[in-house]
Amino acid sequence: MTSIDPQAPTADAAWRDPARPIHERVDALVAELTLDEKLAQLYGVWVGASDDGHGDVAPHQHDLNDDVDLDALLPSGLGQVTRPFGTAPVDAAVGALSLARMQRRIAGANRFGIPAVAHEECLAGFAAWGATAYPVPLSWGATFDPALVERMARRIGDDLRSVGVHQGLAPVLDVVRDARWGRVEETIGEDPYLVATVGTAYVRGLESSGVVATLKHFVGYSASRAGRNLAPVSIGPRELADVLLPPFEMAIREGGARSVMNAYTDLDGVPSAADRSLLTGVLRETWGFEGTVVADYFAVAFLKLLHGVADTWADAAGAALEAGIDVELPTVKAFGAPLRAAVEAGVVDVELVDTALRRVLRQKAELGLLDSGWSPVPPALAGLGLADADLTDADATHADRLRGRIDLDPPGNRALARELAERAVVLVRNDGTLPLGAPPVIAVVGPNADDPYAMLGCYSFPTHVVTQHPGVRIGVRIPTLLDALRAEFPGSEVRHAAGTSVDGGETDGIAAAAELAAAADVVVLALGDRAGLFGRGTSGEGCDAESLALPGAQQGLVDAVLDTGTPAVLALLAGRPYALGRAVAESAAIVQAFFAGEEGAGAIAGVLGGRVNPSGRLPVSIPATPGAQPTTYLAPPLARASDVSNVDPTAAFPFGHGLGYATFDWESFTGDRDEVATDGSVTVRLRVRNAGGRAGTEVVQLYLHDPVASVVRPVQRLVGFARVGLGPGEAAEVRVTVPADLAAFTARSGERVVEPGELVLSAGRSSGDLPFAHRVRLVGPTRVVDHRRRLHPEVVVERRAAASVGG
Repeated sequence: MTSIDPQAPTADAAWRDPARPIHERVDALVAELTLDEKLAQLYGVWVGASDDGHGDVAPHQHDLNDDVDLDALLPSGLGQVTRPFGTAPVDAAVGALSLARMQRRIAGANRFGIPAVAHEECLAGFAAWGATAYPVPLSWGATFDPALVERMARRIGDDLRSVGVHQGLAPVLDVVRDARWGRVEETIGEDPYLVATVGTAYVRGLESSGVVATLKHFVGYSASRAGRNLAPVSIGPRELADVLLPPFEMAIREGGARSVMNAYTDLDGVPSAADRSLLTGVLRETWGFEGTVVADYFAVAFLKLLHGVADTWADAAGAALEAGIDVELPTVKAFGAPLRAAVEAGVVDVELVDTALRRVLRQKAELGLLDSGWSPVPPALAGLGLADADLTDADATHADRLRGRIDLDPPGNRALARELAERAVVLVRNDGTLPLGAPPVIAVVGPNADDPYAMLGCYSFPTHVVTQHPGVRIGVRIPTLLDALRAEFPGSEVRHAAGTSVDGGETDGIAAAAELAAAADVVVLALGDRAGLFGRGTSGEGCDAESLALPGAQQGLVDAVLDTGTPAVLALLAGRPYALGRAVAESAAIVQAFFAGEEGAGAIAGVLGGRVNPSGRLPVSIPATPGAQPTTYLAPPLARASDVSNVDPTAAFPFGHGLGYATFDWESFTGDRDEVATDGSVTVRLRVRNAGGRAGTEVVQLYLHDPVASVVRPVQRLVGFARVGLGPGEAAEVRVTVPADLAAFTARSGERVVEPGELVLSAGRSSGDLPFAHRVRLVGPTRVVDHRRRLHPEVVVERRAAASVGG
């Protein structure tokens, strides 16, 4: 195909002028487009995902990714380019050059010179070869540190934008309802307020870089039956409104997210991709969302293939458009020829096409893709001296010159990945064995001890893509836990035995591993998951668990090591919580790290040695038994232990739990009033003192209990938190002003209300350790509130001299 100058034919068009209001520009362009040109803006193309012998990286990828004739498509234009970096290993500079040439080809082929939006995965960092592998979202939740997550997201966005990517498919705002679900690692936790605040921080960071954040998965995906991926969802409207929707609401209202991706699942028989009440009613008409709704990969086709609510591809396209989906991803199936035929036949109203089109073009205008000065050369290539004219040269000269010159894992990224990993490690149990000091002999046992992939989640690029390209290097430096322990304890003899694999069930190496442990002063058991896709791992998309027992023969290895009597420290490198059997009571210590990224091994080793004072808190409960699920801490009385059932679902370690090496005294907790109007607020104050000799961080958590309500409520619900860092002897007052709006819930009428009655506000170290409580009575009429209600308490931390705290 011969490229043309994308600016020449339309350089003076009204829609090219960035000084004009965006709606005028969009209307002017829409008026010029033919039906084929309109439809072309409503789908993406996944050029690099043909069947090349490698495994799927999306559901039904090779069933539905038909060969696409770009030469036939491009004269009409193209809405999106799917994962130009995230489909196969490619050098960052070479990939950026390839994308720039693709964009010039796209713009040059259509008569208006409109380029495509390029999107990528960025769940645990930019999913590209050689890019920083940050901790997974479950680790973000463990930090209880939205500001740190926002900094990470800004760096991810800057890296995406530097090489020409406009949209990131993150964050995942699904709230964990059943830990057997394989995608737990992609979530932020089991509490909607934690998910909302941390997820919104990620959105702010990504959007601040100019990259479009995409909220996933709207909505209900994590509540699928039995924790099975893509299984039906049968929840009530109250669970939907009070647990699953709030994170999306906050991310749109406060984060400024500009895109939403539908969930694959159906809610009570209605697939999300065809649910107008959600995608238009809630999202747009109630919340005022003005961005784009993009289909999860092949979700439009699934209306026909999996859900059985569409008879033809045209039916699927019409149902998705009517519901509110604007863009079919990852490639064209229903929004191309089938939709064109349906519009021409009058079966689908062209106004539905125009409505979606206006949203897509408005976003392209916001991204500068319609401006007269648009260039396909991204900032990183421009900084290396590449110009538009260089893109016409299709030989390898520029690629060879540029190869290796864009670093997507610079020292600043690694330092941030290290900081996040160190704050995410949770010290779950400690009998005083930790920190270790300098034991003469350390036995490191377990299947995750000497595997760099044990640090990575399913959507990290090495796990997602590199594993399917034998012989390709991992792309980034990822020390193993064994490497990190040897570096952390240079004076110790560190011995190693795997004992068993993650999930193979082998037992023939357990005796030797136990013998190694028996001869050591301390043993570190490196256990957990192997991330993967569609059954190729024990955690990740399509890697669901039948129970929460440790995979394979790992529990047998734990028991054999415990039998030796050597102090045993469990280090869990996993994507979900597991029941740990005897180790809950008999281990010397338990350290939980949820796929802590490329710097995760050093963070864990630092905690074991004491260099890092742990401050992570559990974003999901650790179960006491492998079969007592689904349950989370966010449970009503009947979901808790009782004398009418022999099954006790009480967690071994509850949501919010975590230990450290500093000692904190919680000295007092007071409220400024005992009665408040249903539209008022109450302020509570907690005094915390570091009573030890080491600096540390306490994570103060505030929970709300509604003893009597018109509908069943959770016994406890997180409504606020603060990380409080204190030096030895230092003290602080944590002042939290709680608006009555935070007590709102969905009433029997379906309205969200604040009811009069008693509330209990409790300050806790976790949801299961609530030493202080303040009772307050809400008085006045029942208030109906909506999406404009207050979503946060006001939290102020005042550090003061120890002697003055009590005065």
